[in-house]
Amino acid sequence: MLTFLVIVSVMSAMLTGCRRDPTDGPGGAPRVVRIGYFANLTHAQVVLGISSGEMARALSPSKVETRVFNAGPSLVEALFAGEIDIGYVGPGPALAAHARSGGQAIRVIAGAASNGVVVVARKGSGITTWADLAGRRLATPQLGNTQDISARHYLSAVLKQTDLGNVVPVDNPEQAAMFSSGQLDAAWAPEPWGERLIEEVGATLIGEEKDLWPSKEFALTLVVTTPAFLTRSPDAVARLLGVHHAWTTRLRREPEKYVTALGEALFALNGKRLAPGVLPRALQRIRFTDDPGVDTLRTFAKWKAELGMDRAPVDLAGLVDDTLIRKAAAPEGLGAAE
Repeated sequence: MLTFLVIVSVMSAMLTGCRRDPTDGPGGAPRVVRIGYFANLTHAQVVLGISSGEMARALSPSKVETRVFNAGPSLVEALFAGEIDIGYVGPGPALAAHARSGGQAIRVIAGAASNGVVVVARKGSGITTWADLAGRRLATPQLGNTQDISARHYLSAVLKQTDLGNVVPVDNPEQAAMFSSGQLDAAWAPEPWGERLIEEVGATLIGEEKDLWPSKEFALTLVVTTPAFLTRSPDAVARLLGVHHAWTTRLRREPEKYVTALGEALFALNGKRLAPGVLPRALQRIRFTDDPGVDTLRTFAKWKAELGMDRAPVDLAGLVDDTLIRKAAAPEGLGAAE
């Protein structure tokens, strides 16, 4: 009965969001384009696209509104409720949205970043290897987010834990204080939050998540929208993806060139400046990409089923539509950079 009520609630929210007609601005353009993302380094394209004003200029005459989230599940709820039109989110929440809506509520339209996740341990915790994580209080940003799924999979599939009660969802900004007070032993953290824990509270780097993947690479951040918005406002989506691709290209070519701009933009979002060296070190762990990461989505779908989050691996049919990002990345595309 509870499952039925959850599904009804989600579908109702989806329909509520779909009622808003986005083509109510000049020339049929959306009056407002609402973008959701995180104050994470792995969301650098949208962080810089917004802070530089490039996305606002590209989407004009539509007005751009933004909303910053801590992790993916809350962003997906906002997408379902019609509170945002386009979002940057991880594979785990994207799969959950696809499954819960029967494939009707979400489309992955581009990739943004791969890798960029570290596991760090509290100073004095005694944790020095991956195996030492067994049974220890391990923080992830939010229940069901991408790092949460990865952490639970590793503990259960590799370390053979049957009780995962030691995985503790804690908002990224709150983890440092809990490290200092001894309430947490380790964190499975996206950048720059992992490097911040190393710099600010003396955490120890245990390893990068990419080293657990056979290919040494996994998709971490995806760009998503709703089928309704994609159908009714394809030009707006294409223009946003043009800016996105331009920043992907710049960040891959010369990431160090944008350290100062990223630092200022993240300060504006977080209200706290990063210590010198945090961003350069964290940037080295990230690969910026437009690839929507279908292989990673398949892997996370399998892991979620093994963890009991889904009855069976989510069917990916209809989830990915990379038509517009491929056009943006073409030499003659809207987003061809430099």
